Amino acid sequence: MATNSRALSNLAVVLVCIVMASLVTHSAGDFNRNVDINWGDGRGKIQEGGRLLTLSLDQYSGSGFQSKNEYLFGRFDMQLKLVSGDSAGTVTTFFLASQGPGHDEIDFEFLGNASGQPYTVHTNVYSQGKGNKEQQFHLWFDPTAAFHTYSIVWNSQRIIFLVDNIPIRVFNNHQAIGIPFPTNQPMRLYCSLWNADDWATQGGRIKTDWTKAPFVASYRDLNFNGNICASGSNVGSCASKSVDSSNSGTWKTEELDAKGRNRLRWVQQKHMIYNYCADVTRFPQGFSAECKRSRF
Repeated sequence: MATNSRALSNLAVVLVCIVMASLVTHSAGDFNRNVDINWGDGRGKIQEGGRLLTLSLDQYSGSGFQSKNEYLFGRFDMQLKLVSGDSAGTVTTFFLASQGPGHDEIDFEFLGNASGQPYTVHTNVYSQGKGNKEQQFHLWFDPTAAFHTYSIVWNSQRIIFLVDNIPIRVFNNHQAIGIPFPTNQPMRLYCSLWNADDWATQGGRIKTDWTKAPFVASYRDLNFNGNICASGSNVGSCASKSVDSSNSGTWKTEELDAKGRNRLRWVQQKHMIYNYCADVTRFPQGFSAECKRSRF
């Protein structure tokens, strides 16, 4: 009887582990479990059993969603398919942000295009309420034809922006030379589709054509690995509550290897269209100190 009891007990443990593993795997990409649609009056829709989320924009409103949890460091992956056709004036976003004065923020913004023109990928980093760290890129593919993966890696040493796992930008922690870096404010993930035709396309010269509305952007395969912070909790407790669907923890110290550095050079040489570290007109007094440091 004792042997049978132990066998049954072991079987129960195995079954529980299998169930929990399946829940973790399912949860990793399930919008129902991981996000809340926080604005848009029904224009944001979770579909396909939680595997797909679409946002729409018309002349009355855009839409958006946010992660249920806040995080202090992590890796955040999302597949996006951007608004197709004439998307001038529209902005599709995927970003991290804290709340309140002196907020931190890590931005992916996709600025719409007139038909036949490329999207602009706008990146920025805010710390303690200060930004002015913009870099912009044109992609090497049509981001409206299929889903592509966009990723933000955020750890205590650096922030890495990736497209299909190809690094396009690294923003290093240079607090030692007085450059603010987001290290102590938990951030929530936000995504949105909204109208910004006063600036988004060619500096606002091309306006949104509302006869093309509704505009639709699609999101799928979200994957959050990071330190979860309960709302209002002590920041020091965040590291003890982590989710890592890959169980690798590599995001905690992730950096570029030689292949990654070569890819970054290629992107920045061939596809970067704006760099705040080279804008003499905007910063006649000189560039920020991190511009003189290694981009890796």
